[in-house]
Amino acid sequence: MDELLRRRLIEAQRNEITECEVYRRLSQRQGDPHNRDVLRRIGDEEQRHYHFLAQHTGTTPPPRRLTVWKFDFIARLLGVTFAIKLMEAGEKNAGGNYAAAAADIPGLAEMAAQENEHEHALTQMIDEERLHYVGSMVLGLSDALVELLGALAGLTLALRESRLIAVVGLITGIAAALSMAASEYLSTRHDSRITDKTSKSPGRAALYTGLTYIVTVAALIAPFLLLSPPMLALAIAVASAMIIIAVFMYYVSVVQEIAFAPRFAEMAGLSLGVAAASFGIGYVVRLTLGVDS
Repeated sequence: MDELLRRRLIEAQRNEITECEVYRRLSQRQGDPHNRDVLRRIGDEEQRHYHFLAQHTGTTPPPRRLTVWKFDFIARLLGVTFAIKLMEAGEKNAGGNYAAAAADIPGLAEMAAQENEHEHALTQMIDEERLHYVGSMVLGLSDALVELLGALAGLTLALRESRLIAVVGLITGIAAALSMAASEYLSTRHDSRITDKTSKSPGRAALYTGLTYIVTVAALIAPFLLLSPPMLALAIAVASAMIIIAVFMYYVSVVQEIAFAPRFAEMAGLSLGVAAASFGIGYVVRLTLGVDS
């Protein structure tokens, strides 16, 4: 085995033991016995691969402690499923280490293929509550962005006073959040009666929808409370909306394993389109009704 190949295998070996430590740390903090068992099984498999590679490298490198800490922190903040799938996505880019050594080490290609299939299957078995309510969060986010951003754009040109825009927008946003939460409660309750499924709680669905809406309202209203020029506040609100869409769509794309760009473009296009139309409506209303400051 040449030195370059050995270094690549050691790198792969370090990846295996690092992932093993991540999975074990996550399993220790799981209250759900099912999820704890799934994470422990994946960690045990990573350790077996680590020892398999040690037979060929003749060394036992330690895990990357900073990486272990990073994914443990991400799991605490954004959920176990997001952390694991983000880690898996990074490891796909490291597959060249196995491909380069497969011809020289019997069983390595099979091990790599089995690892990808088995880990993916086990990851799909993890049952995390928040993932049942991604649809509710998307509903709250999309409705808040489209409705409130449009309202703020129209109010900006119609009223042209930041504090007044903020007050009207805040009242509108809170009322809409309560309305959306109630609608989601009734919708989920109705669906559960028809399908006889209890995987989603109507109360929790309403809570996720309402909280997502309220957080989005706060982010969009804040520039109007902090800045006097309404056009500048609107520009910052639009920029904030794009950042919120990008962050949330990235989260959804990772946990649901879907393409990021089309989902981001769709929601951003709808939000900006409604905002532009509302801005024009505000201009027409101001001219028609003679509203001026």
